[in-house]
Amino acid sequence: MSYILNRLGYYLLAFWASITLNFLLPRLMPGDPVSRMFAKGGAQLTEEQALQLKQLFGLDNRPMWQQYVSYIEDMLTGNMGVSISRFPTPVSEVIGGQIGWTILLGSVALIIAVLLGNLIGIVAAWHRGGLFDSVMPPLLVFLGSFPYFWLAMAALYVFGAGLGWFPLRHAFTAGIVADWGSPTFLGDIAYHLVLPALTIILVSLGGWTLNMRNTMISTNSEDYILMAEAKGLKRSRIMLRYAARNAMLPSVTSFGMSLGFIVGGSMLTEVVFAYPGVGYQLLNAVNSLDYPLMQGIFFTITAAVLTANFLVDIVYVRLDPRVRAA
Repeated sequence: MSYILNRLGYYLLAFWASITLNFLLPRLMPGDPVSRMFAKGGAQLTEEQALQLKQLFGLDNRPMWQQYVSYIEDMLTGNMGVSISRFPTPVSEVIGGQIGWTILLGSVALIIAVLLGNLIGIVAAWHRGGLFDSVMPPLLVFLGSFPYFWLAMAALYVFGAGLGWFPLRHAFTAGIVADWGSPTFLGDIAYHLVLPALTIILVSLGGWTLNMRNTMISTNSEDYILMAEAKGLKRSRIMLRYAARNAMLPSVTSFGMSLGFIVGGSMLTEVVFAYPGVGYQLLNAVNSLDYPLMQGIFFTITAAVLTANFLVDIVYVRLDPRVRAA
């Protein structure tokens, strides 16, 4: 219990530091978002109207510490303000309408990459030095050396614009009825999801494979593996029930950290495919100097990452009893 409490205190401190930086960074950016918002529409803005809008967006002339106190209160109560670029829509509604697509894309890509990468790493380590081990890990690491956006643009050009096998943009076909109970709508979503998810999987697969392979090689030299082999147990059982089960612990930690980054980790892929997620919306918020929306998205990403890591710590205590004694 003391370990969990210590970790909780650490994450609360990290959360406070993150949201403090979240408050400061947008205010250090040059430019006036209110004036830019009205300049785009060609509207005239009186001084009184500008002051009212700045108060609404939390950008008035109050001392910085008063703005900070109001900001902390709003963040903790879920009041993220009103979006400047999508005025007068609340920030919570903007994020709520986009975050589902980001979670769908990120979770599908992560789960496939983790399962496939760990499986390849287990098999490669168990048959160390063989043809599979000599070809697959280096190939996947080579693919992982490409940036997300480069691989995404290449896939979009070849399979989208060139061959026409997959759509070029968005999460579903324009004009289709959004019925989550309809197999046609779900199939259309899956069809649009293939290329964005595939690029994320290909880039991240090498890391999962290499980590599992290296851990598995170390585990294979342990005494209990030699004992299991001496007992004459089936090699498949030794590989999965003994070696892979213990080699999986570092992957659990990595998986938990990756869970938190689902919310903001696929931003460039979303931009390339115009996928309507949080990352794509964050780019629009930065271009529009939409401080409330930027702060709301950063707050959501921070909360997701820290919560996922804390849950992983709890699971890790269950999986590895040595952590409890630490």
